[in-house]
Amino acid sequence: MSSRAPFARTHAVLAIILAATVVAAAGIGAYAFAPDRMVRLLAEGAGWLPRVPADALDRSVFLQLRLPRVVLAGLTGAVLAVCGTVMQGLFRNPIVEPGLVGTSAGAAFGAALVFVLGVPIFAPGGALGAFALPFCAFLGALGATWLTFRMASAFGRVNVFTLLLAGIAVNALCGAGTGFMSYVARDPQARNITFWSLGTFTTANWRGVGLLAAAFAIGFAGVVREARGLNALMLGEDEAASLGVDPAALTRRLLVLNTLMVAVATSMVGVIAFVGLVVPHVLRLTRSSNYAFLIPASALLGAAFAEVVDVAARLVIRPAELPIGILTAVVGAPVFLAILLHAQRAGDPGAHG
Repeated sequence: MSSRAPFARTHAVLAIILAATVVAAAGIGAYAFAPDRMVRLLAEGAGWLPRVPADALDRSVFLQLRLPRVVLAGLTGAVLAVCGTVMQGLFRNPIVEPGLVGTSAGAAFGAALVFVLGVPIFAPGGALGAFALPFCAFLGALGATWLTFRMASAFGRVNVFTLLLAGIAVNALCGAGTGFMSYVARDPQARNITFWSLGTFTTANWRGVGLLAAAFAIGFAGVVREARGLNALMLGEDEAASLGVDPAALTRRLLVLNTLMVAVATSMVGVIAFVGLVVPHVLRLTRSSNYAFLIPASALLGAAFAEVVDVAARLVIRPAELPIGILTAVVGAPVFLAILLHAQRAGDPGAHG
């Protein structure tokens, strides 16, 4: 109990921070809502209070535009942070995240194929319906991640530089495919692809929120159960096997769960890099590397970080909005370089991945 209590307190603090950022994000924008006003609009929408005709516009803006955007931003931040944490554990390297190993780029390429090619079974109005976009994004993300891992491990042991080089190659390949799709696309399709490449929460709706929430619930539940295996894997594959963990099976399970979450998130909001790099790194530096702590803490801090970035995106060039991916890159790129420089100064640039 004593060993878990400090983690529980930290999780509680992060939950409070997340709640505060959610309230702030819900209230700030072209339409500003005070906390008491938000409570009333929620109560009217839920039927707990009679609907006032004068509130119709505010209620519509808050419940159909602002609130799904806030929830989607939080879920996306949680997904990317948890996936970054897990991938860093699998590769045993603190610079790994979905954007660097091709997962996000693969998902964007898969989504671009749906809109541009319009293959009947995969088209949004086809046999798969609303699931076409996340399904194809999942296939693209899984294929890109698998290709990166295979390229990085082609010569045996995986290290940070082979992983980065493989990730650069796969990102370039998927980026070229997405660029070609954008080139041959009609104007509305090309605009959608541009949104993916920059990241945006402006297209949020409750259907997308529900789909991402379901993917996150499935992925998070599976990932949390593997915390012990990730802790064992930090000791090395041989040591993990001696503790009863099958490294190959663990890697397969976690890659599938990660890819599912990242693919659905990317199909909804586009490519948002560096969240999965920054959040786990901050938590490791400030608290612990125990994955029983890191996974829930990453979800909470990642969601709060995404809410803050979303608010900043609305304010920086208002009344217009800055794409989310630009802001996360501005924050994440210096952190990424700092981690690399620290690894070099520590004399371990090729740490086992």
